[in-house]
Amino acid sequence: MGELRSIVMRAESRWTDTGLPRVAMVQAEACADQVYQPMLHLVLQGSKTLSIGNQISTYDSGTYFLVPVDVPATGQIHASGPDLPYLAISLTLDPDVIATLLIDEVVTTEQPSTSDFSAVPAPAEMIDAWLRMMRLMDRPNDAPVLAPMIEREILFRALQGPLGGTLREIARPDGRLAQVQRATHWIREHYTEPFRVEPLATMSNMSVAAFYRHFKAVTAMTPIQYQKQLRLLRARWLLMFDTLDAASVAFTVGYESASQFSREYARLFGLPPARDAARFRSPTVTDSVAVIETGV
Repeated sequence: MGELRSIVMRAESRWTDTGLPRVAMVQAEACADQVYQPMLHLVLQGSKTLSIGNQISTYDSGTYFLVPVDVPATGQIHASGPDLPYLAISLTLDPDVIATLLIDEVVTTEQPSTSDFSAVPAPAEMIDAWLRMMRLMDRPNDAPVLAPMIEREILFRALQGPLGGTLREIARPDGRLAQVQRATHWIREHYTEPFRVEPLATMSNMSVAAFYRHFKAVTAMTPIQYQKQLRLLRARWLLMFDTLDAASVAFTVGYESASQFSREYARLFGLPPARDAARFRSPTVTDSVAVIETGV
């Protein structure tokens, strides 16, 4: 993977556009807090530990994982050494592209799906396809023709693996993932507002009981926990990059009580808001931390 890593070393300490459709890359050294959109994520160097709801997963170099719907996550990135930052690439998942593979009956083997957010070793064929994809960054005239073909190949390899069942579910427009995704989109757009679960269940064409069950199965958290994670991720971004004090941030992201905000913030991030912001604003930390991307 040496050549692939050298290409991704061009990335910034945030998700960086490659000029290729749906493909992004990153190099980072510390923080992994963000709202992850549906993607296939391949780790090339270092490792990452993510906490998504009640699940904690570790992703090592040479493994990939799938995010089936938008999910807020917190975590830590671990570099391989002083000059060996965390490197990763991602492919945003397009249900229509996955569906064409299924319609064409390219996939002939049915593999059981593992639990959500699991790490899976990337086969050599997938890594080879990724290398050919990333080489297209320097061949812009070839990319319009070859990038879609290689994207299908990457997805083909994933469909043949342990996470193939999850990819198939993503391609179903009437499946549980699509139904839950309607609710996550609404919560992301209205994360500062209080809400009732019943309208979200109706929006998702489910009973309230089924909605709770499927939402938690897909996101590893309840709808209220999901909204809280969005609020706290956004609050952390504001504390790091804005001039608002902690109380003002609390009200900005939808909290009615600054004390409740402080308690929940400390529970998630380990420090009260002001102390956490001061830690991240110190030069020794700020220079090595990846930009927190909230997406809200």
